[in-house]
Order: sequence, then structure tokens, then C-alpha cells
Amino acid sequence: MAAALRLNTRQGRWVVVATVLGSGLALLDGTVVNIALPHIGEDLGSGVEGLQWTLSGYTLALASLILLGGALGDRWGRRRVFVWGTVWFTVASVLCGLAPDITFLVVARILQGIGAALLTPGSLALISASLHEDDRGAAIGLWSGLGGVAGAIGPLLGGWLVEVAGWRSVFFLNVPLAAVVIWASIRHIPESRDPHPPDHLDVLGSVFAVFGLGALTYGLIEMNPIAGAFGAVALTAFVVVERRSPDALVPPALFRSRMFVAANLVTFAVYAAIGGVFFLLVMQLQLVAGYSPVAAGLATMPITLAMLALSSRAGRYSQNHGPRLPMTLGPALAAIGLLLMTRIGSDASYWSDVLPGVIVFGLGLSAIVAPLTTAVLGSVPVEQAGVASGVNNAVARTSQLLAVAALPGLAGIDAASLAEPDSFSQGFRIAMYLCVAMLVVGAIIAAALIRTPAAPAQVPPDSVACQPHCDVTGPAVQPTTIRSGTSPA
Repeated sequence: MAAALRLNTRQGRWVVVATVLGSGLALLDGTVVNIALPHIGEDLGSGVEGLQWTLSGYTLALASLILLGGALGDRWGRRRVFVWGTVWFTVASVLCGLAPDITFLVVARILQGIGAALLTPGSLALISASLHEDDRGAAIGLWSGLGGVAGAIGPLLGGWLVEVAGWRSVFFLNVPLAAVVIWASIRHIPESRDPHPPDHLDVLGSVFAVFGLGALTYGLIEMNPIAGAFGAVALTAFVVVERRSPDALVPPALFRSRMFVAANLVTFAVYAAIGGVFFLLVMQLQLVAGYSPVAAGLATMPITLAMLALSSRAGRYSQNHGPRLPMTLGPALAAIGLLLMTRIGSDASYWSDVLPGVIVFGLGLSAIVAPLTTAVLGSVPVEQAGVASGVNNAVARTSQLLAVAALPGLAGIDAASLAEPDSFSQGFRIAMYLCVAMLVVGAIIAAALIRTPAAPAQVPPDSVACQPHCDVTGPAVQPTTIRSGTSPA
């Protein structure tokens, strides 16, 4: 069906509502689950490894299957796969809420990630395919803005739910939201698909990606070098398959662009640090500083507010002057914020020890996210913008996955640390120093390799703001050439 719905019609508005709520399911789940982690560990008797898997199981499934989910939508129908993914995600959410132990919860979280990999790619793709081209920019702006609101209330809502109704309620919250998404999608969103999809799905590549990332994650969390080696071999096989497959999920031609390679290297370094910070910061606030879940959520909100206020301005600057300067200064500023956060301890004052680091870190993220989108999209031809942003999204999620898996072990945070605030706090500081190193590496790569594209991608400012709390989102996408598999959660 041709994209002909107008935004000012009832059906057009429902398209935006359904896609915002759909992507918001995954977004909210990331922010509220982070807040709930200490209570999950206490209630289910889990150590740090179980909490790592609670986050990593979800991200693993999403990162390794998101491009396949987009390809399925292009082939079988974007609305159909979007609805399937929402139903799958909802059933898995109920299983998470009913989990009797940490092993059951981790398996349910992996199932949740599979559902998210099916529903997430269709969010922006459905807007692009359903709405009239004259209304797409406004619709993308609404999608980004409303998603930002959802991300802003996520930590506060999650903290309130944990305190009032317990951690299981953060998963049951998905049920009524998903019901609205499913009803609105079936009732109001027209079906669309790629009229010329690839001849075959890259199933073999997806299998190697899942097994490779899964084994590498297991090796990092459980400190098992054999599993890590197996994961490295499987990921090497994934690269070989992608180089030879005519229907590759990750087209090798993209990496002929040095700018694209450089932007993804920056993405990997920066988003690894982001993943580590959001995993450990809320735990430090609750386990060491004695914050309640609500207070911990409120403490991190300045990061979200800074990104909502400043990301579009950073995107506009990068369009006019190139992304190199903000991509260099942004990680450096975020690194300073993390150094300030190392002062957070058992006797920390919010105004002098927590807030300064949170604000500076938020300013750094605001400077980097939108220009990173400009760099990725400006490095490839317009017709490849969709798949390029999809690959960049997968790189961001993968780096966050590996950071959450590796940082606690590298920083000396173990099961005993959850019951010993001084031990956890020492590990937190070491982890923040490691995240500072990753941000500095990102800044150096940007300064050395990022150049202003000859013809920068024209990304409307309202569409480039990263969804707040990038631990679940990854870089934003370019709205004019969206294909399934490109949108963040």
C-alpha cells in the first residue's frame, strides 16, 4: 500500500500512537528494570552474575536478532511482524513477572529480547511506510519527542512501582500498554512490505551472531575463557558468512567507507561506557548511598533532561559544521562527568557529589549522540542510510551487552559485594575509571578519523535525539529513508 495517510487524520494519529507505545515498551523496560535490579537480587537471592544476565539476556537477543527482525518485517509484512513481536514481548513480560528464581527470569528476559527484536524495527518503518511523505518529518518529530517523555518518566515510574507494588510490577505494566498497541495496530495501521525483498533470509549469519555473542557474553560474565574463545570463533565465522552472502544482514560494502568504520568504532567505545554507567550507577546509589528506588530514579533524571533539551541543537550544529568537534568533545565531557561520579559514596551529598557528575555526563551525551547519527548517515549513499543506521544500532547494543558482561569482573564486583557497600563502592570506582578510558578512546578516534562529510545527511533536528537512557536505545536514525531494522527501541 502506498504511504498516503495524513497525520491530521484519526487513522494517521493512531499510527503514531501505536508505534510510540510499541517502541516505548522496550524503552521503559530498560529503564525501570535497571532501577529494580537491587530488589530483584535481594528477592531472588541472586548475585551480580544473575543481575548481569537479567540485563544481558535481553540485550543479547535484541542485539543479535534486530536486523533479522527487520528483514522479516520487510518480507512478511511490517505490521504483522510488529504485532507478533508485541504479543511475544507481552507473554515474555508476564513470565518475567511470575519468575520464581533468577534462572527462570533470565530465560524469560531472553524471550523478551526476541520479542523486542521483532517489534522494534517496525516502529519507524511503519511510520515511513504508512504516512504521506509531507507528514513524515512531523510524525518522526512526534515519535522522538513522545519517546523522550516516556524515557524521562521511566526511572521515576520504575522507582515508584518498585516501592509501591514490588519489582514484578515493572513487567506486568507492559500488559495494558501492549493491549493498546495490538488493538491500534490491527485497527489502524495499513500493512506494508518491501516489494523487492532479498531472495533469501540470512539465517546462517543470524545463527552465528546469536551463538557468537551468547558465548562471548557467557565467557565474560562467568570468566570462562573456553566459552569466550568459542564466541570469538563464531563471530569470525559470522564475518566470513556476511562477506560471502548475497543477502547479508550486514552488507560488507558499508565498511568500504572509512568514515562509516570510524563512526562505528566511536559508537562501540562510547556506548560500552554508557551501558556500564547505567548498569552500575543506580546500584551504587541504592546499595551504597542508601537511596530509595524513587530517589535513584530522580537522581539520574538530569541526564535525560539535558538530552531532551540539547540533542537537537547538537544535531543542528553537526549539520552545519560537521560532526568531528562534538564527537570529540562530547565523550571527553562525559568522561569528566564520570570522574566526578567517583565521589559518590556512603556519605555522598546529592548536591555536591551526585548532581555535578550527572549533569556533566548528561551534557557530554547530549553533544555526542546526534552528531554520531550525522556521521554514520553522511558516510554512506542515501539509499544505504536505512541499513547503515540499523548496523550502527546493532553495534551500540552489542557494545553495551559486552560492557555489562565484562565490567563487574574487571572491577572486582562479585556476589559478596552486593552485601558489602564498601566493596561494591570500590568496584564502582574502578568500573567508572574503565568507562572513562573507553570514552577517551572514543574521543581520540573521533578526533583522528572523523571528517565532515562532503554532503552531510539532512537529519531533521527533532529526529536525532537519542531516546533517554541509551542503555536500551542506541543511536537515532535518519527518517527519510527508513527501512525495517533501523529504529532504536
